[in-house]
Amino acid sequence: MSRKIAFFDIDGTLTSEIDGTVPEDAVAAIAQARENGHLMFINTGRCFQNVEQCFRQVGWDGYVCGCGTNIYCDGLDVLYVPQSHATIMQILEAARRTDVDILFESRSQVAFDLSRPLHHPGAVRQYRAFVERCYEMPEDLESPNFFADKFVIWYQEERQLTAFRQVSDRWFDCIDRGGTFREFVPLGYSKATGIQYVLNHYGLSREDAYALGDSNNDLPMLSYVPHSIAMGNASPASLFQRVEYVTAKASEGGIRQALAHYHFL
Repeated sequence: MSRKIAFFDIDGTLTSEIDGTVPEDAVAAIAQARENGHLMFINTGRCFQNVEQCFRQVGWDGYVCGCGTNIYCDGLDVLYVPQSHATIMQILEAARRTDVDILFESRSQVAFDLSRPLHHPGAVRQYRAFVERCYEMPEDLESPNFFADKFVIWYQEERQLTAFRQVSDRWFDCIDRGGTFREFVPLGYSKATGIQYVLNHYGLSREDAYALGDSNNDLPMLSYVPHSIAMGNASPASLFQRVEYVTAKASEGGIRQALAHYHFL
């Protein structure tokens, strides 16, 4: 049996769309696929620090984090692409000037700009979630020791995003996460480039690669591999027309169904 490799988004793919937990049947299926000699990878926009222990303990051969900017294979840190403090300071200044809520992410920490109150309900919810997880979030963003790998913003009006991107587009791609929420990833990096880096590391071809996702921010990896899989709970529904296979919802055995369909099990 030839060796295959599967890449999993986290939220809504690995986790149940109902309660955010990892279904037991998904854990068992991933473990069985690894026992059968196949490689199992998380591929996420989250930086490594934000890949919680409940996800890590599933058991993986590696992680593609930060949309391809930080990659781990077999416990080794094989790629890391941080942004300079100077670049991040220009982004911070643009966020303050345009009055958007910004969350900086790196493989070691997350940090909101709290120089003024957070405005957007989504930003407030995310901040509170990090507090509940007891994350240590630095507040002195002007410190010369502060840097980040990527970031997200929440905004109120389209003009804010337009003005902000006049600065950010020099260094970052903007990913539409729906509504007034945007993710920014360094130019030239994506979940797709992360896949190619891992394939090169193991000497595998794209034909050996499978990707599972549930939203438009997974399109870079779903479009890159020949075997693309959308969860039954994917949104928007138009995603179903852009993949090779649609499996069941995450809460209804979708991971196991997909791995069985493609003979990982």
